[in-house]
Amino acid sequence: MANVLIIGGGIIGLSSAYYLTKAGYRVTILEKGDLTDNCSFGNAGMIVPSHFVPLAAPGMLHQGIRWMFNSKSPFYVKPSLNPELISWGMKFIKNANERHVERSAEPLRDLALLSKSLYEELDKEPGFDFELKEKGILMFYKTEKGAEEEAHLAAKGRELGLDMAVLNPGECRQLQPGLKLDVLGAVHYRCDAHLYPNKLMADLVSYLQNAGVKIMRNHEVTRIEVSGNKIKSVLTGNTQWAADEYIIAGGSWSPGIAKLVDIKVPLMPGKGYSFMVAEPQQRMNIPALLCEARVAITPMGGSIRYGGTMELGKMNNRINMNRVRGIVEAIPQYLPDLQPGLPAEKDIWFGFRPSSPDGLPYIGRNKKYSNLVVATGHGMMGLGLGPATGKLVSELISEAKLSIPVDSFSPDRF
Repeated sequence: MANVLIIGGGIIGLSSAYYLTKAGYRVTILEKGDLTDNCSFGNAGMIVPSHFVPLAAPGMLHQGIRWMFNSKSPFYVKPSLNPELISWGMKFIKNANERHVERSAEPLRDLALLSKSLYEELDKEPGFDFELKEKGILMFYKTEKGAEEEAHLAAKGRELGLDMAVLNPGECRQLQPGLKLDVLGAVHYRCDAHLYPNKLMADLVSYLQNAGVKIMRNHEVTRIEVSGNKIKSVLTGNTQWAADEYIIAGGSWSPGIAKLVDIKVPLMPGKGYSFMVAEPQQRMNIPALLCEARVAITPMGGSIRYGGTMELGKMNNRINMNRVRGIVEAIPQYLPDLQPGLPAEKDIWFGFRPSSPDGLPYIGRNKKYSNLVVATGHGMMGLGLGPATGKLVSELISEAKLSIPVDSFSPDRF
């Protein structure tokens, strides 16, 4: 069977390796880090068929401009003459319209539902125990505007066949009896689920290593050699790696990898933060999203993970404590019993979400090189869409019938 080389060891790379290994391929993963701290570890662990509206939506333009003047806001684009950011912004503006939202809804729904079903299968596999729970997610809102927008979204979701229900405050309390609520209501995304990302990643790495997959940590790709319309080899420093098929699954680092073979993958890294607080009382039953604050709250591993913010700009290792403070201050406004203190910098995780300008991932073969597949750009939904992407990558490489169409996710669409 053919050799496949995957560049990137996040959830997309590991999921691709899982399904390729199942299909009989010999797989090598080249990961620039040590596989302990990429974006797949610190996220909210949510599987979200409810998120069928892409980031590039009409309301984001107006809201994004307002948020830019608030140092604690959940979304921020740092003004810059960076040509990549300007180009990304122009593409975002072009796609932030109702037609794009309508056109994207079914492909995003299908990708997320496929992923959810694959997680259910994976959860039954020996050696996997990543706390998959299918309790849905509660989207709490405090304002009439939030109520109106979420009711409209729920109606659209039901049209798409998704299980979503609008709840009044009393119904919210019945579902979340252990905590006080200060909300106008919620939409219960019953179609959603959640898991513990850290355990999932550890289980996947363990499975792949036992299955003979080579996982090369601290191997950053520095050069790619091509011959005609094919990639011939990849170099990490002085070490050369040759394969029959290649996959770029480098998350927010994908544009730099693609540049090595003179192709463009328009992405901007969206920095997000999260932190964990022990919750021995286990008062929280169902994960929550705080509508106006854009904060995610997930019970996992005997603790609660709080996360949020999207800072678009060049990657850096600085922690913006004002953004973290915005998360901390928003939580008790909805859930008065939860009052986490501002965590120390050493306890704050941050990662870079690979955000495409139209809010859709890239999944497909590249037209310039016949043996290259691109799988990246999943934004805030990488973990939720990982298995479906990995399955599709495996099907693309083996030329099997695709589980769902991938035309909307073409890596050559820009």
